[in-house]
Amino acid sequence: MKPASLDVTGLSCRRGGRPVFEGLSFGLAGGELLALTGRNGSGKTTLLRALALLVTTVTGEIRWQGEDVVLDRETWRRQIGWLGHLDGLKGDLGVRENLAIAARLRGEAPDRIDQALAAFELEPLARREVRTLSAGQRRRVALARVASTHAPLWLLDEPLNALDAPSQAALRTTLGRHLAAGGLVIAATHAPIDLAGARILELGR
Repeated sequence: MKPASLDVTGLSCRRGGRPVFEGLSFGLAGGELLALTGRNGSGKTTLLRALALLVTTVTGEIRWQGEDVVLDRETWRRQIGWLGHLDGLKGDLGVRENLAIAARLRGEAPDRIDQALAAFELEPLARREVRTLSAGQRRRVALARVASTHAPLWLLDEPLNALDAPSQAALRTTLGRHLAAGGLVIAATHAPIDLAGARILELGR
């Protein structure tokens, strides 16, 4: 199997008729984390959404393993573990149920759920309905949902939001394991990720 690689070339995006970013290019290989930084409105979330094909770009290419991702959108989306500003959870379902449904929708075996729950110390909450959880607990569940996927590329929008210090440490450990296994991470963040070797792309300069 070829090592995972992502290549972005000349990417431009507009919002409300105004440019958010223009001519953006970068590459990422397995085991690398790219931290997107910049002031509010600089385009961090828009870039993540563009990479996930959730917004339309004006120019540019996104290539995964050398292939243009727009040629097979469904296959590309299965390569992505997505965390947005919203947690993307069903409040009337339990923690484990949310992760199991996410795996089923992706067509994946639910074989990483226990590991993901343990990584974020969610085993005692596994049967609790998500709507009864605190904001920090829901964020941990959303991160566990990403960690339970088989997706090699994680796109994370402000993953440290609402996390206390132990949960932030758990996230860094989980990211480190994913990278050590050859995964890739792109994270929009205002707070330092603090992982050795993390690259930084500052938007809106």
